[in-house]
Amino acid sequence: MILLDTSALIGALAGRRPALPSLVSFVRDGSRVGVCAPVLYEWWRGPRTAEELDAQEQIFPSAAAFPFGAREAAVAAEVYRRLKRPRGREIDIAIAACAITRDAALWTLNPGDFKDIPGLELA
Repeated sequence: MILLDTSALIGALAGRRPALPSLVSFVRDGSRVGVCAPVLYEWWRGPRTAEELDAQEQIFPSAAAFPFGAREAAVAAEVYRRLKRPRGREIDIAIAACAITRDAALWTLNPGDFKDIPGLELA
C-alpha cells in the first residue's frame, strides 16, 4: 500500500499536475493507493479549485480516507519524542504515523521532510 503525502497529492492533482504520471504508474503496477485525514486537512486548507477538489473526491473519496485515531496518535507521539527537532513538523509526523500504522510506504515529493522518521518507508 502507498499513502500520499500532501505534496504528492498536490503534484498529482493541482496546477499542471507534474506528478500525475507517477500516480498513474503506481495504480497500473497494482498498488493500493490512498490518503489519510491529515493529508486531506492540508489539501483542503490550500487554495484549491473546484476542479481539483472534484478530482480528489473522484480519485480519493474523503469518506475512504484513513483516519488519524488513537493508534496513529500514539505512534506520532513516540516518533515526536524520538526526533531531534520535531517542532513545526507535527502534521508531517501525523502523516508518517498513518503510513507506519498501516505498514504502508509514503509517497512524498519532499523526502527530506521524512528521512529521519524511524520505521517509515518512502515510496
